[in-house]
Amino acid sequence: MPTLVNPDLITRSVNAIRSRIDYPIQAAVVLGSGLSDLATVDNHIEIPYAEIPGYPASTVMGHKGSLILGFQKEISVAYFLGRKHFYEGDGIDKTVFSVRLMAALGIQNLILTNAAGGIREDLLPGDIMMITDHLNFMGINPLIGKHYQEWGERFVDLSGLYNRQLLQYAMAGAKENSMILHKGIYAAMSGPSYETPAEIRMLKMLGADAVGMSTVPEAIVAAQHGMRVAAFSLITNKAAGQQESLNHAEVMEAAKKAMPELRTIVDSLLSKIDAE
Repeated sequence: MPTLVNPDLITRSVNAIRSRIDYPIQAAVVLGSGLSDLATVDNHIEIPYAEIPGYPASTVMGHKGSLILGFQKEISVAYFLGRKHFYEGDGIDKTVFSVRLMAALGIQNLILTNAAGGIREDLLPGDIMMITDHLNFMGINPLIGKHYQEWGERFVDLSGLYNRQLLQYAMAGAKENSMILHKGIYAAMSGPSYETPAEIRMLKMLGADAVGMSTVPEAIVAAQHGMRVAAFSLITNKAAGQQESLNHAEVMEAAKKAMPELRTIVDSLLSKIDAE
């Protein structure tokens, strides 16, 4: 399998962004389906993905396709409005392009968000689940292919992938704001079809609490680069077999309704990172 993304291309992308800003970026936030409105920053700079060399365009409804740079109080943040999914067919290298770029920019903290189906019975539409571990059923690993030593180790330990300190920060922030933040295991499937009821029963038996079509490749690559990762699933629907039907419009509507609570958690987490 050829590697289409390489350090030289990432350097060109970094230079395009650095030509627009003169400050280090402390944290990055990837916003999933219907969540682009979470990006509210001061000293706002917007760079369409199309203006970043090599950056893959997002083709999914609800993914705006822009990088927003700025400040939330004192912390500098890069918001990625939309992601490239593996199911779009451009290869796993393009799926994780954004994380390679973040690492080259010197970003140490990554917050991932997604829309997910709830498998565990107590996870209902509108709930937020912080991911504590994952099951990778996408049929691919983003570290497959040519290895560049400057990107980190080839054989990456994932036992502490979802950072405990960031987990504690998020739980503390939820408590401070009198909110319920669930914790659980996220199962990643390739999509783009939704899972069958039989697949959901299988995932439940294996310990999955929620299911979606993203996040895991990005988290794995972030671990290779030594970044701290926190990830949140916005539960937008019950998984297959637990409600009558599934559709993307429903996902978008549920994401819009639950956005204020997710914004509160993300903002609180960013403020605690800044206070370190």
